[in-house]
Amino acid sequence: MPITLDCANTSPENMDNNELTKELIIASHPNEVQLALLENKKLVEIHRETSSDCHSVGDIYLGTVRKIMPGLNAAFVDVGSEKDAFLHYLDLGTNARTFNEFVNQAINFNKKSIAKAQKLEDVEKNGKIGNVLTSGQKILVQVAKEAISTKGPRVTTEISFAGRYLVLVPFMDKVSVSQKIKSNEERKRLKKIVMGIKPRNFGIIIRTVAKDKNVEDLTADMEQLKTRWDNAVNKLYKATAPSKIADELDKTSALIRDLVNDSFHAIYIDSQSIYREVLDYLKSFSSEKTDIVKFYNDKQPIFEHFNVAKQIKGSFGKVVTIKNGVYLIIEHTEAMHVIDVNSGNRLKSSKSPEDNAFDVNLLAAEEIARQLRLRDMGGIITCDFIDMHTPAHKSMLYKKMQEFMANDKAKHTILPLNKFGLLEITRQRVKEATIIETTEQCPACHGTGKIKPSILLQEELENTLEFLFEKQGENGITICLHPYIHAYLTKGFPSIRLKWLFKYHKWIHLQANQGYYLTQFKFFNKNMDEIMLWSTPAEN
Repeated sequence: MPITLDCANTSPENMDNNELTKELIIASHPNEVQLALLENKKLVEIHRETSSDCHSVGDIYLGTVRKIMPGLNAAFVDVGSEKDAFLHYLDLGTNARTFNEFVNQAINFNKKSIAKAQKLEDVEKNGKIGNVLTSGQKILVQVAKEAISTKGPRVTTEISFAGRYLVLVPFMDKVSVSQKIKSNEERKRLKKIVMGIKPRNFGIIIRTVAKDKNVEDLTADMEQLKTRWDNAVNKLYKATAPSKIADELDKTSALIRDLVNDSFHAIYIDSQSIYREVLDYLKSFSSEKTDIVKFYNDKQPIFEHFNVAKQIKGSFGKVVTIKNGVYLIIEHTEAMHVIDVNSGNRLKSSKSPEDNAFDVNLLAAEEIARQLRLRDMGGIITCDFIDMHTPAHKSMLYKKMQEFMANDKAKHTILPLNKFGLLEITRQRVKEATIIETTEQCPACHGTGKIKPSILLQEELENTLEFLFEKQGENGITICLHPYIHAYLTKGFPSIRLKWLFKYHKWIHLQANQGYYLTQFKFFNKNMDEIMLWSTPAEN
């Protein structure tokens, strides 16, 4: 039976913030599943899985070589996508000839075993794709990158099946160990175990999470991978191209497979069917981890309960506000992403301009690392930090950027700051960056323009009011704003202004002004003098 989540005991306020906790929040919708990864209650990754998803990374297709491009040393392959998939010569793999011959025999003669497959000549490192493939040929490919913008998916013939602890690679016939496992003794132990259970003509990559695992765990994972391979081969007999031969795990299972480890705290799910699926998947490799799965059963939406919805609204705009008035401007272009760091009004008279710039840049670097994961930004990212002149500060910022991105699973490279104060990052891109629209149609212009959502404007007003009442001791406050916002705050029962009365025990006067643009507002005291903030609400 599912365990009903006791919301009173698992709210963010009651969790220990002294240690890094990882939580996965899964929200189910009729045609979509949303997954949010939190680290210490802070949203760091958001994933969406829809019923219409196709050509996802890891999926395996039987395709047809549509066209050989000698100039690119590549081929275009029809896998059923809107745009033909791109296969570069370097993505063929050294065993491409052997593998292609096996696929051909599996299609035509129902050959299933690769244990006795004849080894053909390896593909040359600097050869030509026309010497390996021909137009009209059927080949088995795996999606390495999803279709991005106007480009079709990128594929490879180096097929692999990823499990919890191992990766199975047909025809590789060797065992390698993740470089993140540093102990030589552990590397030798794992390699010895895997060499004893490895099927013939298969290669194995031992993943980082296999560290300290026993023979039974590794054998069970190996058997599951071998079963997935056998099922794929069985589908090849008399198969027509293009057709899907094998699915990668759905994003929910794939995230659990790749992310769940000893540092994981909990997985909260609001769907009983997904809850049972996740439990079954966890039991397949770790019965000890099933107790972290919690079924959420409450009227309040799960993303709202765990503060995910609010973080999404505040994290995906062009302007991203950080504490203490610091903010980022993020621009997406066809060639790269550009991030500009701004200090806002954050100045401390007790510090020099150089120290202020360093402090601002450290805050920005941490948020940039989070934004790269959250938006899954790939390719070239250029960060324009505030100018610093001290070499020690530049070096420290570079090291801190590396630390902040240490938990990023995507392959990335960070370059030191150049003489223009720019820091460049390249990050693996396997799909389009996640973009969540945080604007809505403007009722004042009947949908011809866009503004920030009213919920964000309301939140900004409330934060400023709270600051003025509690920190500056103001009374008799009047807010001047656009007539439409005036109506939004005063309409209905109870109106938002009436709710403010109950919350602050003070009546807030509202004054409509046609001269204000839609989201403009100013605060005035009882003498109708504009109120100047001693600092910003974000600093407090």
